Amino acid sequence: MLLAIFLFVAPLSPATIATELTDAETFSFAVIGHPFRTGSDELALRTAIAQTDDENLAFVVANGIKSELEPCSDRLYQRRKALLNGAKNGLIVSPAGSDWVGCKNDVGRSTSFERLNRIRELFFADEFSLGDTRIPLNRQSTSPKFRAYVENARWEIGNIMFATLNLPGHNNHYNAEGGRNSEFEDRLIANKEWLQRIFVIAGQKKSDGIVLFCDGDPLAVQRRRVFDFNVKRDGFVEMRRAINALASTFPGKVLLIHGPPANTASAVTEVVWKKNVGDMEIASSWAKVTVDERTANYFFIDKQRN
Repeated sequence: MLLAIFLFVAPLSPATIATELTDAETFSFAVIGHPFRTGSDELALRTAIAQTDDENLAFVVANGIKSELEPCSDRLYQRRKALLNGAKNGLIVSPAGSDWVGCKNDVGRSTSFERLNRIRELFFADEFSLGDTRIPLNRQSTSPKFRAYVENARWEIGNIMFATLNLPGHNNHYNAEGGRNSEFEDRLIANKEWLQRIFVIAGQKKSDGIVLFCDGDPLAVQRRRVFDFNVKRDGFVEMRRAINALASTFPGKVLLIHGPPANTASAVTEVVWKKNVGDMEIASSWAKVTVDERTANYFFIDKQRN
C-alpha cells in the first residue's frame, strides 16, 4: 500500500466481517494514491480499483476523488461515488484537497466549504464503507460537538487501529489572508480531538499499532531561509506536534500514509521509521501493505503498481 489469509471468499455481513477480522494476525490492505495529477485520470483510478479487486485484501483506502482541473459538480461527485462503490473490497475514501479546496463558482468566489459539505453528504452518508464488502466504521460525527466531521472514521482489524483524518495537502487549507480561516480553525479543533480519541481508545484496547490516512503530510517541516519572511504559515504544525506527542507515549507502532507534496508525482519507495513513527508517501500508484504482527515493524510494502 507474502502471506495473507483469505478473508473475503464470499459476500459477508458487517457483523461477520468484524468477527473474522478480529482474530487475524497477518493481513493486507491497499492504498490507492491520488491518481489525479493533471486532468481527468479516471482511467488510472479504474485500473487501480480493478487491480485491487484481484488481490486478497482486508480493505482499500482511496486518497481523493478528483483532480483540481475537474469541475466540482454534483454530477462528477456522483459518478466517482458509483465507480468507487463498485469495488469488490470494502473501500474507504480519504478526502484530498483537490476534491474541495480550490472549488469556485461562476464569478470566481470560493465554494470550498459548501463543496466539502456536499462531499460529506454523498460519500459518508452512513456508518459503512463503500464497496461490495461494507466495513463497519466509527465516525467522529457520533459526537454531537463534531457532528459535521463524518469523513473522520476509524475501524479495527486484528490488533491494529485504522483511521482517516481530513488534512488536505494544500497546506491544510490555511489561508494567508487574515480573517478567512474559520474552516481551518474549526477542523483543527475537530482533528485534534479525533486524534486524541484514537490514541485513547487504542491505548485502552492495548492495540499494537495505529495507521492514519490523510492527504497532506503533517510530519513534513517547512524549510525556510534566514530572514525570509514571505514563507507561508505552516498549516500542519499543530497536528505534527499532536501526533508526535501522542506517539511518544504510545507503546505500539504509528504509521502515517499520505500523498506527496504538491506538484510532485513520486511513487511509493518505502516506509521511513523514526522511533515508533512510520512515514509512507504514495502518489499516483497504489500499494499493497501487509501487516504482520510477528515482525519488528509490523508493516511492510508488499506490492506496488502504477
